[in-house]
Amino acid sequence: MPFTGMGEDRYLGGVAEKHQIPFELNADKRRTYEIYAELVRGKLDPLDGVKKFIYDCIYRNLRLAVASSADPVKVHINLEEIGLERSLFQAIVTGLDIEHKKPAPDIFIKAAEILGVDPERCLVVEDAISGVQAGKSAGAKVLALTTSFSAEELSAADWITDTLATSSIEVLEW
Repeated sequence: MPFTGMGEDRYLGGVAEKHQIPFELNADKRRTYEIYAELVRGKLDPLDGVKKFIYDCIYRNLRLAVASSADPVKVHINLEEIGLERSLFQAIVTGLDIEHKKPAPDIFIKAAEILGVDPERCLVVEDAISGVQAGKSAGAKVLALTTSFSAEELSAADWITDTLATSSIEVLEW
């Protein structure tokens, strides 16, 4: 859990380091993604309310970005498996697009830049403590989902919810 949301290099490398397992970054990441793709094929579902939330944003002519600390291969696997076309998003920023990973704000600042929007006018939806910190540091409003961490651990967010299904209207009217 301490490495969640900090990019694949730190996530995989941190776990290997913690358990004193030798780690060959490129080879081990490549194999991890091969295994991951096999494991999730046909088994990933979007979180409750995600598709409605995205389509509510599109209906309101809001620009959308995916800003994930994961590598592009994992982001694309996840989008495909949950049935979201990349074309729904005006920007996809991954951990390989930035130097400083979450909790640094770089990924959200870059996404806002690509969208042509001031970060202070952005909403970051996050499920990790480091992501909430990064969103707030970028100057964005943050909606935290309690899918990985408790509400108490995500308390720095502007809004906290278990699911996007119950928060999309309130938050989008912000």
